[in-house]
Amino acid sequence: MSAGDTAGAQPAKTQLRVGRLVKAHGLKGAFKIELYTDDPDGRFTPGSTFTLQVPESSPWHGRELTVREFRWMNSHPVVFFQGVDDRNAAEELVKAILWIDQDTEAASTEDDAWYDHQLVGLDVVREGAVIGRVVRVDHFPAQDLLIVKPSGDEREVLVPFVSAIVPEVDIAGGRVVITPPTGLFEDLPADADDEPEPADAAVEADENPDSRED
Repeated sequence: MSAGDTAGAQPAKTQLRVGRLVKAHGLKGAFKIELYTDDPDGRFTPGSTFTLQVPESSPWHGRELTVREFRWMNSHPVVFFQGVDDRNAAEELVKAILWIDQDTEAASTEDDAWYDHQLVGLDVVREGAVIGRVVRVDHFPAQDLLIVKPSGDEREVLVPFVSAIVPEVDIAGGRVVITPPTGLFEDLPADADDEPEPADAAVEADENPDSRED
């Protein structure tokens, strides 16, 4: 996410991702949408405008979309935009990502809800020690994931963003506290069946050749 213009008395802005146009729906320019917001009915009210993330080769590059209608159909969110009136026009926008400007100083009105830009860069703390930092947030239908880069390690660890594993998010303190299950950050110990034969057992076998099978 890119920071906006902070010149003058205007509050700092940031671009927040709120949805992705998954597929065209029907013949009148509608889309099924993947949501990245906890308040879709508030975000997609008629008249709401979004900037588009599309390839530079797209005829929609550099343009905006304004919501004409938002509805739920069989529990799936469907959105119509002004100027997208048929399926052919909708097909040109499939996979486009929708962004809005948001005040970076504005607090979320929902409990336990944070914007991606608030989480990226936070220290990750386990048992009182910093073990890495959040490098991005991935959104999936089942749950969100914090992508953590451990300290001194090039790996990326996928941490389910659920209260059982991430019990505390301290934006002001610049940290998230995690209680990960065993093996999430470290390799699990080998199973007992995979361990090599103890040395004394091998010596005993050498000293008692009669115990071997023919």
